[in-house]
Amino acid sequence: MHNHHSHPYDVVIAGAGPVGLFLACELRLQGLSVLVLEQAEVPHSPLKRLPFGMRGLSAPTLEAFYRRGLLDEVIAAQRANDAVSETAATAHWMQQPRRPAGHFAGIQFYHDRIDASKWPYRLPSPAGTSMPAALETLETVLARRACAMGVEIRRGADVDGFIESDEEVMVHAGNETFRGSWLVGCDGGRSAIRKAGGFEFAGTDPEFTGYSVEVEMADPEALRPGRHYTPTGMYTYAHPGTIAMVEFDGGASHRIQPISIDHVQAVLRRVSGVDVTLTRLRLATTWTDRAYQATTYRKGRVLLAGDAAHIHSPLGGQGLNLGIGDALNLGWKLAATVRGDAPAGLLDSYSLERHPVGASVLDWSRAQVALMRPTQSTRALEAIMRDLIETPDGATYFAERVWGVSLRYDLDDSHPLTGRSVPDFELVDGLKVGALLTEGKGVFLDFGSDASLRALVNRWRERVRYVASDARNRLGLSAVLMRPDGIVAWASETASREEEVARALSRWFGEPESASQSG
Repeated sequence: MHNHHSHPYDVVIAGAGPVGLFLACELRLQGLSVLVLEQAEVPHSPLKRLPFGMRGLSAPTLEAFYRRGLLDEVIAAQRANDAVSETAATAHWMQQPRRPAGHFAGIQFYHDRIDASKWPYRLPSPAGTSMPAALETLETVLARRACAMGVEIRRGADVDGFIESDEEVMVHAGNETFRGSWLVGCDGGRSAIRKAGGFEFAGTDPEFTGYSVEVEMADPEALRPGRHYTPTGMYTYAHPGTIAMVEFDGGASHRIQPISIDHVQAVLRRVSGVDVTLTRLRLATTWTDRAYQATTYRKGRVLLAGDAAHIHSPLGGQGLNLGIGDALNLGWKLAATVRGDAPAGLLDSYSLERHPVGASVLDWSRAQVALMRPTQSTRALEAIMRDLIETPDGATYFAERVWGVSLRYDLDDSHPLTGRSVPDFELVDGLKVGALLTEGKGVFLDFGSDASLRALVNRWRERVRYVASDARNRLGLSAVLMRPDGIVAWASETASREEEVARALSRWFGEPESASQSG
């Protein structure tokens, strides 16, 4: 018997991973009714815990959490998590004289080589450039926030299809039907929403099968700790039994169910060249470097975000950051569309802005695979990359890509700051920009406190907060308009021309309220 839920939600989200949960919080912040459907009955899984659940959070992700008042909670939860786990986030580099800042295909780059003065538009901020966190920590913090904000989460609800009409989407999960004005698939790499929606998924097929395993060995000393390239692949070993390895088999062994201890032992022997004997397989998961992306993130009333929109190898750990970036970009745009005050084309700008970011991460992933192939020419190329990554310019380039510092949307070229994440200006009263964005509104920061600009911006007062204040370091600017996602929509160094400001406000926030109210 179909149970039709008569009250439609503004948005139904498939998937309660970090991306679906963060998006749900963003939509609630804008006052929408949100239902999240998640197939898993329980959120916990050993793969979400350390060591395998470790994710590196990048600058845009940390900024997103900071600007929504979530950063302290994530840090506190991760500290508590570290305290109970043997592998504290910092442990692996504590023995090293230099502090690794990240890697490219396993080639480490270091903090002491990075020249942050190359990033003039970054100001000191509580949100750093990178931080390790376990997937389970993130999901716990985000689920707690979502529930506190009034998001409805249904676990054990496996979405298997939907029917879209002009007004709404009927979403089927098991024997129930849920109604939403919009549907967002945040349901992972094998997304049911993407498949049911007929989204085109294009990309490149895998070259290897990767393994993350936790084993017990007859002789744990037989393998050398650290990362090793071999004639047949690559492996990383941490004593006594944590192993990551890749074998260039065209991805043939991915998702062989279940993975047997004999299979893992055979692969480890081939890749390491050592006749190791495994006595127990405690945990094993496989992955590949398959790199695919939806050609568009929106079809009608159905949108995709996170792994549902793009998949790639976990090398360099950028998948989660990419997904949180999708959710941050989409939330306020979808909300304005639901409310009816979105300017023309606002929702389409989600796919236009995020697709190139995804494409660039997929290429970043492919480039690393190219550098890992077990051939003589690849090893020669790798030696050159090692030299380059040790130079200040090289380390700085890799850091800005891996940390997401170079993220810039192609909005227009009126100012070098346009399309970038807003610097965390500190106002003279000590308040920081991050705190101004917690309401999820746009912010117009007027360093010159111009009365006519105040009157102009206040015509959008429900959607844009006007703040007149000087800052300790205003980077030479006179005024900045930021979108709810913290991206600079407009900036100027000179006394502002009102028609320019009005044009920027209309482009991102639609008609002024006075006009829409009188109509």
